[in-house]
Amino acid sequence: MGAATDGKTSPLIALLGGGIAGGIEAACTYPFEFAKTRVQLYGHQGVKNPFVVVTKVVKDEGIRALYKGCSTMIVGSIGKDAVRFLAFDSIRLLFEDPTTHTLTPSQSILSGMLAGILSSTAIVTPSERIKTALIDDAKTTRRFHSPWHCILSLYREQGLRRALYAGYITTTLKQIGTTGFRLGSYSIIKDFERARGVDVDGPVASFANGAVAGTVTTLATQPFDTVKTKAQQAREVGTLEALRVVLKEDGVFRGLWRGTVMRLGRTVVAGGILFTANEQAVKVLKTVIGK
Repeated sequence: MGAATDGKTSPLIALLGGGIAGGIEAACTYPFEFAKTRVQLYGHQGVKNPFVVVTKVVKDEGIRALYKGCSTMIVGSIGKDAVRFLAFDSIRLLFEDPTTHTLTPSQSILSGMLAGILSSTAIVTPSERIKTALIDDAKTTRRFHSPWHCILSLYREQGLRRALYAGYITTTLKQIGTTGFRLGSYSIIKDFERARGVDVDGPVASFANGAVAGTVTTLATQPFDTVKTKAQQAREVGTLEALRVVLKEDGVFRGLWRGTVMRLGRTVVAGGILFTANEQAVKVLKTVIGK
């Protein structure tokens, strides 16, 4: 991403750098993701603090339950961020000014949105579906022994489309918004700072800019994430049914922005980690395998 602004990052380095960053980010922030998913599936129940949810899960179900679905998310995040960083870097080259290597705000967001469609179709929807089903199963029937067993069970019961692509529309809409706002706003911030002589390539600047981008992303895309999670639970639930249930349980604002505090806690940290890890990974990779 950062290196993409000089127009010289190879597709291989963009792919590897994004994958490394995605894996690190997912491993570091998974407890927040787990807490957010639980709240979206079963309601607030008076709890908004992610640390309270995490503590209760550890106390009632054991620490292993807290990481149910973590391996699926790590693998999915590696693939997701590899694809979307590569796609974003490739797409933005089509729009950027060849002299300044910058984009207009609308071009940055559009590049991110297109990258979001690609990543949702190739990686995000299947990995999110299995992760959510595993988290749901950990609290209910506890019948899935592993991610692979979950996939096979859902395939036998619901068919391939429902097993891997339940919630595809809302996931894709979320990814269009998430990738558009996250990568787009990060690119806008960096271009703005660079034009004013600010050093944007250090880890501190990368973390701060990524955290801001993560905050904007969360607030803008939370309704899609909430409905997507409800539609991807272990039992078969359609997107419209999921939306009706969420609105019936908590109303429009409280329902659609269910889990915002917990997701915000994750995405602010995750945004900082993701972009910092990507920037540093790209630098290391360039020294090891060249541009």
